[in-house]
Amino acid sequence: MAAERFDALVVEEEAPGSFTRRIKSRSIDELPPGELLVKVRYSSLNYKDALSALGRPGVTKNYPHTPGIDAAGEVVSCSDGAFKSGEKVIVTGYDLGMNTPGGYGQYIRVPSAWGVRLPEGLSLKESMAIGTAGLTAGLSLQKLVQAGVRPEHGEILVTGATGGVGSVAVTLLAQAGYQVVAVTGKARETEFLTGLGARQVLNRDAFLQNSDRPLLKERWAGVIDVVGGPMLAAAIKSTGYGGVVTCCGLAGSAELPLNVFPFILRGVSLLGVDSAQAPSTVRNEVWQRLAGDWKPQRILEQVQEVPLAQLEQKFDAILKGELRGRTVVNLAPR
Repeated sequence: MAAERFDALVVEEEAPGSFTRRIKSRSIDELPPGELLVKVRYSSLNYKDALSALGRPGVTKNYPHTPGIDAAGEVVSCSDGAFKSGEKVIVTGYDLGMNTPGGYGQYIRVPSAWGVRLPEGLSLKESMAIGTAGLTAGLSLQKLVQAGVRPEHGEILVTGATGGVGSVAVTLLAQAGYQVVAVTGKARETEFLTGLGARQVLNRDAFLQNSDRPLLKERWAGVIDVVGGPMLAAAIKSTGYGGVVTCCGLAGSAELPLNVFPFILRGVSLLGVDSAQAPSTVRNEVWQRLAGDWKPQRILEQVQEVPLAQLEQKFDAILKGELRGRTVVNLAPR
């Protein structure tokens, strides 16, 4: 019997540096080895997905390739017994969608260790509205909490606030009772951010003024930075004594133009956040919170949903910072 066929977005390099994207029919037999076979119902759109889809260096090494670093669906089979057929699962991070065929295909096959059972309180669609971005925001908030940063300590800054991680971070912090200040380069999105719970919205250019100084006026009890570069440096320089800064992105720059003064004069801590290789125990813990008291209801109410066939127009937009909030990809058959 022939193996079942399915639709997948396939990115191909037709000439050096020239990439095309088409929805193609693939066979389950073409998927890589792995214990866990999942029928994907939903995926999501992330910065890394656009980089992979457009052939940008640093994400995907070999083409043809199917992007999608997030996937949620039902277990078809699991050869090591870690999951039962029909169970609903989430797969995010690791190598999914980078060099392993990802969630922009209607089936994925991966190591069973990559799977997380869908927590009670979340639907498959909601889990992808949260996705890697929400998991990263949750891990960032967890770092602040574990470092002892509490709502009464003062304001928390969120950079890149209209993006996937930033918008979820604003929501999670506000729900947890923190005073959230958001930074954005999009003045038109002020109402969107205050609707998510931001107490104040700062203009990006104004925030970066005079940021080349060794230290800036102390203000933040904590920071969730998703931008990197000069934005992260300015945030660190303006963090108050004993404050905590988390860092999870490099959309602004991978370089950090900074001196050691904030660390040795103010005792500021800089904590890295990674969701791709986070241990399964940590993933499960944060997903349980995201399905419970951390569930980002305001984000879920504003999520955009697109079919796989309409993703093309979104790739450039997310790289240019023109999207806000979260975009869910519906893998329903055409």
